[in-house]
Amino acid sequence: MYQADYHIHCSYSGDSDAPMEEMIKEAIRRGLDEIAFTDHVDFGYPDPSFEAIDYEEYIPYLESLREKYRGRIKLALGVEIGYQSAEHARIQDFLEKYPFDFVLLSRHMSEGLDYYTGDFFAGYDQKTSYRRYFESVLRSVRQQENFDVFGHLDVIVRYGPFEEKNLAYADYQEILDEVLRRIIEKGHGIEINTSGFRYGLGRMHPQVDFLKRYQVLGGEIVTLGSDSHQAKDLNDHLPQMQELLKSLGFKTFATYAKREPVFHKL
Repeated sequence: MYQADYHIHCSYSGDSDAPMEEMIKEAIRRGLDEIAFTDHVDFGYPDPSFEAIDYEEYIPYLESLREKYRGRIKLALGVEIGYQSAEHARIQDFLEKYPFDFVLLSRHMSEGLDYYTGDFFAGYDQKTSYRRYFESVLRSVRQQENFDVFGHLDVIVRYGPFEEKNLAYADYQEILDEVLRRIIEKGHGIEINTSGFRYGLGRMHPQVDFLKRYQVLGGEIVTLGSDSHQAKDLNDHLPQMQELLKSLGFKTFATYAKREPVFHKL
């Protein structure tokens, strides 16, 4: 079984202090064949450390580690872009500047409001909040075509100040079907992100009904990521996610090289 963790943060991200080489060593110890570093680049985020990566330093350092661990693990140069419409031009310029293997597109804010701080939810009920989030996701995939995979599609359930941490695909099907169709038509994919297990949700992002609908609509590209910010969380629940995909009828999962998907049999 080929094992890859395609959503990893190290100390170059504003929310991690894990050294890159420590993450690589632990990934090897856990039997991973490949990992992608997807450190945060969130232009316009309230915390400026999320847009402070020096890629003139980062890329040569990653290249040196690729050489050091060649034959033991494959290292992909990735990035997690936190999309905001107002930063579209800046994002485009950034992505054209560096030779990424993999671009993960996510939303961490909508309408200039942060999910993590709770500002986005102020004054709105649960269903309205979730709808606003999915509308922002739809805007993202309409406006931004330069990406490979959309990350943690239903992550909004993690942050809302609501006692019930669930949502039903059917409640937002019109919007979500358009999101998934757009992703599929443009040759992009979605990720299975297992951080929901660590946040007490008891499941991954997105939940199973999203994956089923994605397959019905013709989606085939799926990456697997732990969203780890510490070495101890690498590969968390990812072998189980391969089994889940297989049970749902998927045949492969994907990694990336030079922005092209590479498929691995489940």
